[in-house]
Amino acid sequence: MKFIIIEDEQLASKRLRSLIEAIRPEYEFVAKFDSVESASISLPVLPYDVLFMDIQLADGISFDIFDQIKVDKPIIFTTAYDEFALKAFKTNSVDYLLKPISEEELGAAIEKLEKNFSKENSTPPAVTDIDKLIKSMQPSGKERFVVKVGDHLKTVEVSDVQLIYSKDKGTYLFTTAGKRFLIDYTLDKVEELLNNSQFFRVSRKYMINLSFIKDIIAFTNSRLEIVVEHFDEDQIIVARERVGEFKSWLDR
Repeated sequence: MKFIIIEDEQLASKRLRSLIEAIRPEYEFVAKFDSVESASISLPVLPYDVLFMDIQLADGISFDIFDQIKVDKPIIFTTAYDEFALKAFKTNSVDYLLKPISEEELGAAIEKLEKNFSKENSTPPAVTDIDKLIKSMQPSGKERFVVKVGDHLKTVEVSDVQLIYSKDKGTYLFTTAGKRFLIDYTLDKVEELLNNSQFFRVSRKYMINLSFIKDIIAFTNSRLEIVVEHFDEDQIIVARERVGEFKSWLDR
């Protein structure tokens, strides 16, 4: 078996590789990637039989990879979700390992892999179903942000946030009052915290609130432009690879 590790934590990656090679010395390590971008570029041209994949990566979540390339090999995910979630994930023919990963659980996952998947007959994992499961288990979302205004702290209700965007290495809220506030979160973290039925990450730079979309306009290269009330700092463009998911999100 040739295996690839997709994990953005260096120590976790090294430990996982050591455990795999200890349990199955005959397995061949192919490569390690720490981001959606690097994995999406390299996976189509590399030979492998199984992926060991973290859910949270340096530049997004691992499911973003499946929006960009076809993955038709079995996957063993690693995750920090609690035990209840872990049991639910295991109903989906793809195994999940709760961090920190134990040698016993990894061994069981590998045995399951070898029993259910072979090089001649490898069934793709139900990635879409698992992605929906993860999203359905997320909480209703953050209710407010604490921001600093001069020497004072104030709260901004999420319901008043029209969009969140990254600029000059900072992350900002843009509110219904037409004001922007710097917050102490990355856009990736904000995406985890907010209710995904109300907010959608249209690109690496922008996340928008459904309630404040004023217009949606066809843009070049099959992309879309979103107009938000009072926001004129830049064009908000839906990334081409996210257009299909964005339309589905609108059509719930």
